[in-house]
Amino acid sequence: MALTPSRSSGTAADIRRWRRYLADEQAEAAVYRDLASRRDGEEREILLALADAEFRHEEHWRELLGPDLGPSKRSALRTRLLGFFARRFGSVFVLALAQRAESRSPYEADSDATPAMAADERIHEEVVRALATRGRLRLSGTFRAAVFGANDGLVSNLALVLGIAASGVPTGVVLLTGVAGLLAGALSMGAGEFVSVSSQRELLNAAEPNPEAADVISDLDVNANELTLVYRARGMSEDDAAEHAAEVLRLHARGTGAIPVIRSEENTHEAVGTGMGAAVSSFCFFASGAIIPILPFLFGMQGLPALIVASILVGIALLLTGAVVGVLSGASPTRRALRQLAIGYGAAAVTYLLGLLLGTTLG
Repeated sequence: MALTPSRSSGTAADIRRWRRYLADEQAEAAVYRDLASRRDGEEREILLALADAEFRHEEHWRELLGPDLGPSKRSALRTRLLGFFARRFGSVFVLALAQRAESRSPYEADSDATPAMAADERIHEEVVRALATRGRLRLSGTFRAAVFGANDGLVSNLALVLGIAASGVPTGVVLLTGVAGLLAGALSMGAGEFVSVSSQRELLNAAEPNPEAADVISDLDVNANELTLVYRARGMSEDDAAEHAAEVLRLHARGTGAIPVIRSEENTHEAVGTGMGAAVSSFCFFASGAIIPILPFLFGMQGLPALIVASILVGIALLLTGAVVGVLSGASPTRRALRQLAIGYGAAAVTYLLGLLLGTTLG
């Protein structure tokens, strides 16, 4: 649909709004071109097509502004930040931000934008969501380990330090407890990930077809053709399994060699990494979070000031991890950050109160 609205002389407020829309479209097109320059193949073509669509929207606002076009206006801050990240990183993080930017398009509620433009923006959100999903799937395992490991370290060691400090023990004991909590938690996380990943790989390997099964195809009873049962057990319908098994036997009979007993596309699974790699990563992620609550004590602070500083530092870290989770999941970063903060502070507060109670009881 051609975007050719009638030219109108708008009010001063209209002209400012149209110029801002034009600047945003220009900035978003630049973001997609920057992202495309870091990709190839299909993803590059899709991103360039999005940039072309934003250019069509630019033309709409240029035509509407007419003689009031004036000098270029700066785009919204969030769009400029998006462009900054696209030029520096070009990652799934930027695609997730672009997805949120497309979802906030004001065109549906603005009569100066055409219905086609509003529909474009809605579809753009879905296109970017699909592109971002590819990246999310690629980093899901590492990202999960990083976020949960760091978050566990932040919350558990802050709770431990606050609980011990509330009981009235000396500062040296609080620091020693915090260091012990860091090492114990990090080692536990590393050992748990090693066992988890190693067990998962063993289970996946157990599900792999035996390569020697193809060697007995020549001895199969052609009339019974129990090879069909293999494919049915792997999820094929009875008719598809029979047809596929018959094809295997025909190929083998002609001496062209049998195709694999189980087709490879039915037997793929997500790479899970190595047990040792997962263990080291989890140890580091947990330790990076767990060291933050004890930083004030490592630098010589004591008592209530040290606890306040530790809580503030952990709060900032929780807000950052929550915001990153929100951005990458396409949700509100503010809401996720506040949720993360509330959960972390809630756990720490409960432990602090228990420490006070324990200190009072034992004292």
